[in-house]
Amino acid sequence: MSLTRLHGIDPGRIGVFAGPLNGQPTAIQREFVREMERLGYGTLWYGEALAQEAFARGAIYLAATERLVIASGIANIWARDAAAMANGGRTLAEAWPGRFILGIGVSHAPLVRMRGHDYGRPYSAMREYLDAMDAAPWGGPEAELPPIVLAALGPKMVGLARERTAGAYPYFTTTAHIREVRGILGPEPFLAADLPVVLADNLVAARAIGDRHLSYYLGSANYRNNLLRIGWPEADLEKPGSDALFEAIVAWGDLDRIGEKVRQRFEAGADQVVFNLVSADESAPPLNELRKLTPLTRGRR
Repeated sequence: MSLTRLHGIDPGRIGVFAGPLNGQPTAIQREFVREMERLGYGTLWYGEALAQEAFARGAIYLAATERLVIASGIANIWARDAAAMANGGRTLAEAWPGRFILGIGVSHAPLVRMRGHDYGRPYSAMREYLDAMDAAPWGGPEAELPPIVLAALGPKMVGLARERTAGAYPYFTTTAHIREVRGILGPEPFLAADLPVVLADNLVAARAIGDRHLSYYLGSANYRNNLLRIGWPEADLEKPGSDALFEAIVAWGDLDRIGEKVRQRFEAGADQVVFNLVSADESAPPLNELRKLTPLTRGRR
């Protein structure tokens, strides 16, 4: 993995997406990230959407740990202007050098409309936003922007990530799509690949847990349209998705079976695989899954 575009930050080969932490008290979130660090995971990725705030959460995670890399995945460009985004990122990067990656994205049309904005030109909006971030004034101590990673699915946004940022973080996708993204990025940019993980003994049990995850994201036009673009027929995308789609997106089973999915993501060009932990009890932090998957992190720092 080239660390040039990441300003020398080493995110490790295995990360975790913190979606299940969103509804937890801060004390439990701190416990989770400390356990991640103790177990040897490389990066915690966390979302923002409409109901969270990216930089406050990032500061909580950074303050709770000593080495773990923290990455917004993603901070929503419609939640703040470009100067606020740039300077929030600089603040965390200056306070915790070498530990923060600023993942940003255009979000989704319904959420953008709820914020009072027009989603009509997401690619142009992101390009203009990056220009404005570069030009943002900064009144704090000397600090560079942290490495920026784009939430990118389609060829144009991936191309923008290659041209203007440290890399891309495609979400809710397949190994074949990761291979396509790497082909567009070229060899140097960083590529983090989302991988939903369900610990279950058989497909029926895995779907009983994982169908909630698929159904939610198949309701998003961005993810659905990307799957259509890369060749999935409409019939496979009817909620909660076909068995074939489930197999293509989700890693399920024992450690050997999940490890093979991880290997495939790396073989397709990922620099980091991000475990999106899907558990039967979505009200609890997925500490059990985190601990059981720890052997897959060994030798991958």
